[in-house]
Amino acid sequence: MSASAALAPEPLDGATRIRQALAAAPDGVLEEIARRENVTYRAVLDALPADQVAAVSGDRFEEVWGELAGWAGEITFIVHTADGVFETRGRVPPGSAGRGYFNIHGDSPIGGHIRAERCAAIVFVDRPFFGRRSCSVQFVNRDGGAMFKIFVGRNEARELDPGQLARFEAAFARYAAA
Repeated sequence: MSASAALAPEPLDGATRIRQALAAAPDGVLEEIARRENVTYRAVLDALPADQVAAVSGDRFEEVWGELAGWAGEITFIVHTADGVFETRGRVPPGSAGRGYFNIHGDSPIGGHIRAERCAAIVFVDRPFFGRRSCSVQFVNRDGGAMFKIFVGRNEARELDPGQLARFEAAFARYAAA
């Protein structure tokens, strides 16, 4: 074996690479870290500091959705794919299971049909995003990808909605303790 081969560093595992990427950009785009490090989005969420995340099983989909539907005011609903980031603001509408989907309906621009059985985890995330506090509820599928995210709304001054923030923090604490 040559001297240079003996000194070659061991390749870093995925978790170490993710932690290094988060340290380098603690308020960056998590999907970008997943893409760049060739890991799942869930792996990046799992690498966030423990005080920034509280996760529950996707089996609690209807329970969590019902809680979110009780929030007053508009949230931001985001679907982030490799091809774009789509944002809609509105109230979380009620929903019900039927014909293999969780059907969301009501007086809101947010509507559709969700394959709730594919939800593996629901992750409450409280972390900085481009220098501002950001609080979201992220629904993660069985493949480790983001299904969609629901962010605490902001007012005209771009501050987090105080009523929604209080409900988010209470849910975060409750699910973190579970």
